Amino acid sequence: METVAFLDALDREGRLLAAAAEDAGTGARVPTCPGWRVRDLLRHTGAVHRWAAGFVAEGRTAPVPLDAGPDLDGDALVAWYRDGHRRLVGTLAQAPADVACWTFHPAPSPSPLAFWTRRQAHETAVHRYDAEAARGGAPTAVGADFAVDGIDELLRGFHARSRSRLRTDEPRTVRVRATDTGAVWTVRLSAGPPAAAPEDTPTADAELAGPAARLYLALWNRLPVPVTTGDRALAELWRERAAIV
Repeated sequence: METVAFLDALDREGRLLAAAAEDAGTGARVPTCPGWRVRDLLRHTGAVHRWAAGFVAEGRTAPVPLDAGPDLDGDALVAWYRDGHRRLVGTLAQAPADVACWTFHPAPSPSPLAFWTRRQAHETAVHRYDAEAARGGAPTAVGADFAVDGIDELLRGFHARSRSRLRTDEPRTVRVRATDTGAVWTVRLSAGPPAAAPEDTPTADAELAGPAARLYLALWNRLPVPVTTGDRALAELWRERAAIV
């Protein structure tokens, strides 16, 4: 996907998130994020938007802490979220293509601007699903191409970092397959960070599979994995150790 497509997705997903949060009310429980209310979801996602925008707008080349969200609630908190989302979209839209700034995981990306636009599109899409889960009713569909890209970013980005808890004492191999698109990844688990590649293997110990959109949400621990074959303990390991807020 091109950066402009991620920017469009970020714009759309943030608007949907705000609308769902407004409909649900900031005190509503978020069933996909145990212990959270909608106010926690808005504070977290809004803070991440401002944090990400700062790297691009100011050309920050080193990490800075993520600030906590404001002591707001109700309509004022929804408005604060909308303002930060608009600023993020505007910052990314106006940034030069060659902007130099810090990024935080090794998923393949042509530039820091592409990294942050892609990352924030997926950040917002997953939390939009959370907001819609709090509201109730049918969630907005996730496109298959977008879902495949998000799976790739999760496997080759987030879980390639040293902080990933997805580890095994003995080497194991998990195949991840999107049954509707044919996209497939091999994830090699060990005592170190997982190593994933967009390739098939005939010798996987387990396979996690399903339509791309459902698999995307499942790997982010928002839904059960549609189909698990082989060693089901590896699917349970994923559920227990691969959670990312």
